[in-house]
Amino acid sequence: MHIDGLDANALITLLAVARTGRYTTAAGLLEINHTTVSRRIAALEHALGGPLLARGAGGWEPTDLGKTALRAAEQIESTLVGLRSESSDALHGTVRIAATDGFSARVVVPVVAQLGRENPLLSVDLITVTRRAPSTYSGIDIEVVVGRPTTFRVEPVLLGTYRLGLYGSEDYLEAAGTPADRKDLAGRPLVYFIESMLTVDDLDQARFHLPHMASRLNSTNVLVHVEATRAGAGLGLLPCFLAADCPDLVRVLADQVWIDLEYWMVVRPEAARRREVMAVAAALRERVRNMRDQLLGEVFPPGALGHAPGD
Repeated sequence: MHIDGLDANALITLLAVARTGRYTTAAGLLEINHTTVSRRIAALEHALGGPLLARGAGGWEPTDLGKTALRAAEQIESTLVGLRSESSDALHGTVRIAATDGFSARVVVPVVAQLGRENPLLSVDLITVTRRAPSTYSGIDIEVVVGRPTTFRVEPVLLGTYRLGLYGSEDYLEAAGTPADRKDLAGRPLVYFIESMLTVDDLDQARFHLPHMASRLNSTNVLVHVEATRAGAGLGLLPCFLAADCPDLVRVLADQVWIDLEYWMVVRPEAARRREVMAVAAALRERVRNMRDQLLGEVFPPGALGHAPGD
């Protein structure tokens, strides 16, 4: 199909490359080969008179001309989706989400499962990351991060607050003893993020609310923190909503050690025009609201000593 001399298939191919960041991944989604993807993009660049994609840290990203072409591609995609669903209100298409590991596992996955049962033609690509949200990120429709992000094109939305607490396995605490107060934490092994690789300020500052503790096992993945703590590697600074699923973990110094952090959501402006993206975003907000008590962990009595970033 050609529109004003432009190949609509090439525009859809450009859209797939921009969303995935990879020619090979886009080829797989479109069920064509890598050579066809390259040929279509080259022909589109020739027709439009300039490069549409440039290499970035996360793969291929659209140039300014490419972003203009993507708007046309998204209109074509929306039209095709509308033709498929004109007799149905079911959601169609692919929504790409980037979120932290814990949020992905406990919030995004249940949302996708529920929406998928109601909308069998809806699919979600989930990328797990722990970093700041950039002002623009090619291919991602919805991004959820810890701490308010600085963006230039869209206003971030506060989803909710979650709490970190200090946990130890039953076996570890039996062998090493349960800390009686914050002073007892000095020198104890801590399971947390790798300090030199952590780019999220709020997560980085959480470490400084504790007395100096020894590094035992550090990881970029919070789900590894949970398993390392369960295995007895040390005391884990864990999200309460993840630790609560593990009956072998015991929270220590609950009235003295807790840090509140925030989940923020960014929806890419171009994606906000798509019905399936906004439906997923709304479902994520509702899920977080319903999980409020879980995210905050146990309720502290009045006057309990806690710590929040900046205190």
